[in-house]
Amino acid sequence: MKVIVSGKNLEVTEALKETVESKISKLDKYFNEGAEAQATLTVEKSRQIIEVTIPINGTILRAEESTHDMYTSIDKVVDKLIRQLSKHKTKMERNRINNYETIRFENIQIFEDDKEDSEPKIVKTKRFALKPMHSEEAVLQMELIGHNFFVFANAETDEVNVVYKRKDGNYGLIEPEFD
Repeated sequence: MKVIVSGKNLEVTEALKETVESKISKLDKYFNEGAEAQATLTVEKSRQIIEVTIPINGTILRAEESTHDMYTSIDKVVDKLIRQLSKHKTKMERNRINNYETIRFENIQIFEDDKEDSEPKIVKTKRFALKPMHSEEAVLQMELIGHNFFVFANAETDEVNVVYKRKDGNYGLIEPEFD
């Protein structure tokens, strides 16, 4: 597995890079050859944050951990990724979803404004290709990336839909209605 390590507000030392590569490479057994992981290390005040993104077969596996020690964060993020992979495998077997595609983020643009306004503004825009899938697959993908909602193209209606996690632990589906 190829591991790309980068840093924000942090100089990535050789020892830190080797630790990240060796820990994430333990996941190699779960992936086909050619898999690539992107690890971003960040320091914010006293928080040491690591975010790992692994695109697999059009699916995005993502985990983030934050502690006061970067090495502890690395260990925790690897544990979280292993749990996500196990959960993903169980859901795939239970739902018998074997062949599906999902979105892949292609262009991410960030808009920065130097003015200090009191009103909220759009500070980040994400663009991604929508691929048709069923709502069950969208829920699975949402859980994999660890978000509370997921935008997808519904394979049955060919419309853009949103699935979201409800406070009661169930899921909701938003389907647009045009006048």
